[in-house]
Amino acid sequence: MNPSSAVAPAQDLSALNEILRLHEHDEGALIPVLQDAQAAYGYLSRAAIHRIAEALHLSPAQVYAVASFYAQFRFEPQGKHLIHLCVGTACHVRGSPQIRTVLESELGIPAGKTTPDGLFTLETVACLGACGLAPTMVVDGETHGTMTIAKVRRLLKKMREAESAAAEAPGGEA
Repeated sequence: MNPSSAVAPAQDLSALNEILRLHEHDEGALIPVLQDAQAAYGYLSRAAIHRIAEALHLSPAQVYAVASFYAQFRFEPQGKHLIHLCVGTACHVRGSPQIRTVLESELGIPAGKTTPDGLFTLETVACLGACGLAPTMVVDGETHGTMTIAKVRRLLKKMREAESAAAEAPGGEA
């Protein structure tokens, strides 16, 4: 993301404007505003960064510099399902590189990206604190331990089937 480029087309910033109003007299508000904006939108868009910069009397580059320093902030929309794969030492020696290869192949994306359909985001993390379950993944907040290639494929298949069923159900997503 180039923080100095033109603002992207219209994004509804009403939630962000309310966040900024709540922090209007707080000189140290940048990080709380970024956290609240990401919670509201799921990511920090170019439009949001420009609006935050304007409201806090900073340049977009300054806002982006702070946000990009912290791994918690993202600059692209996150998929409906978030997959965190541990690549720490215990997971690495027990097969996380092979699990990563399968995930990237099955999803058609490298780690750090979201599938074009917006269904999955794949992230790697240094440690999930579950070394005894290595290799470990956390999918939508649920820990999956002692992962194998077969387990990964079954989990992804199950998730895709659930999404298809939900889309086909009356009132489901198209």
